[in-house]
Amino acid sequence: MEHKLQIYNTLTRKKEVFQPIKPPHVGMYVCGPTVYGDAHLGHARPAITFDILFRYLKHIGFKVRYVRNITDVGHLVNDADSGEDKIQKKARLEEVEPMEIVKYYSDRYHANMDQLNTLHPSIEPTASGHIIEQMEMVKQILQNGYAYEAEGSVYFDVEKYNKDYHYGKLSGRKIEELIENTRELAGQEEKKNSFDFALWKKADPTHIMHWPSPWSEGYPGWHLECSAMGKKYLGETFDIHGGGMDLLFPHHESEIAQANAANGHDPVKYWMHNNMITVNGQKMGKSLNNFITLDEFFSGNHKSLNRAYGPMVIRFFILQAHYRSTLDFSNDALEAAEKGLNRLLDAWHLLPELHPSAESSVDVRNYETKCYEAMDDDLNTPMVIAHLFEVAKIINQVNDGKEKLSEKDIDFLKSFIHTFLFDLLGMRDEKASGDNNQVIDYLMETILSIRQNAKQNKDWATADKIRDDLTKLGIVIKDTKEGAKWSLK
Repeated sequence: MEHKLQIYNTLTRKKEVFQPIKPPHVGMYVCGPTVYGDAHLGHARPAITFDILFRYLKHIGFKVRYVRNITDVGHLVNDADSGEDKIQKKARLEEVEPMEIVKYYSDRYHANMDQLNTLHPSIEPTASGHIIEQMEMVKQILQNGYAYEAEGSVYFDVEKYNKDYHYGKLSGRKIEELIENTRELAGQEEKKNSFDFALWKKADPTHIMHWPSPWSEGYPGWHLECSAMGKKYLGETFDIHGGGMDLLFPHHESEIAQANAANGHDPVKYWMHNNMITVNGQKMGKSLNNFITLDEFFSGNHKSLNRAYGPMVIRFFILQAHYRSTLDFSNDALEAAEKGLNRLLDAWHLLPELHPSAESSVDVRNYETKCYEAMDDDLNTPMVIAHLFEVAKIINQVNDGKEKLSEKDIDFLKSFIHTFLFDLLGMRDEKASGDNNQVIDYLMETILSIRQNAKQNKDWATADKIRDDLTKLGIVIKDTKEGAKWSLK
């Protein structure tokens, strides 16, 4: 079928039919993590959101270059271009080299992303690996008159830029509001205006990460890295730039300003932003100290968690809400997501066991069109999931003898579910047979044998503890006449 993918463009504030600049090639840049701590649920949402976009664009025939950066220098502890670099601070506290921090947390981030089954980006550049490109961009902005040097640092002149362009067109902010609402901060006297942002910062004597430049021994500002790396790998103008809503201002706003100041035109055709994950209505993040790391979700080792939740449960939980909607964390929501995912996987496993009829009593072919229409409507994954639940219901009804499906329609459903549940939504069938499952089966047999021995010895405390501990891990034990059986919740 012909696809007219519509995506919501933050820049124009409306849905637009996606038309790449140079079809069938698509350039997509997504802001990746600042690697100074373990990845949490807030990191998972943009990774999964743009993984869905990456998968779908490729599925409908585009050739996608997906660039996701790693911020490993220049991201200060506050947004006022002052304070200590976050990675340097972590390195100083742990008495290691900054690049040791970068390597350690990058590896952990990548491991978590693999657990969530996100596809690897085409290119994953680091800020520290592109210092030359960033300095060249600073030179161009200075040459064009939109920046100024002050005591070895270089700042972007927002007020002067705004006379020729519009600083605030992405976020909807006006420079008059910035003037009214910003205050002078300590150490900002060298700026013309407190809302001017650093393109290059002179390093103080205690700063570990610094490079020689025409202005000082220093390091690039945070906003500069994405502008420089996006241009290097995708060109002066590319199709899609994505990231979390929290990056819309000042980061993405400043990226637009830098590109216009250096190149004379906007850098991106479509801006996409996923919304926040909240906890009791508050944004989840390190600054509020209310985040739960992905490893804590997978182990259950956090005071806010009732038990452990697998990576596919986390992925399914995130996809049950539209990427532009807020998503509120709760144990009840995660348990509901787990039950919903298991319902779909159970239906998938039931398909090969169905007995085909000569004719079908229900039309299942229309679900493919419905799911494609949902994906084309700004990646409406909740609607895709709703259609998959409807199909799962039909499969169960056929199994119960209430409906009939022909052999061709059963084969169609096998292909349909595989395409949308696994290929596009990126779910992994963790119930499938395989080496890991054989190990798990063996371990469960051993555990249940130990519990059975405890029961025979009337050691009810041990038997109950094994059952309760397994329940916390999402494993249900049922005692039957044939012996104990186990299943996932």
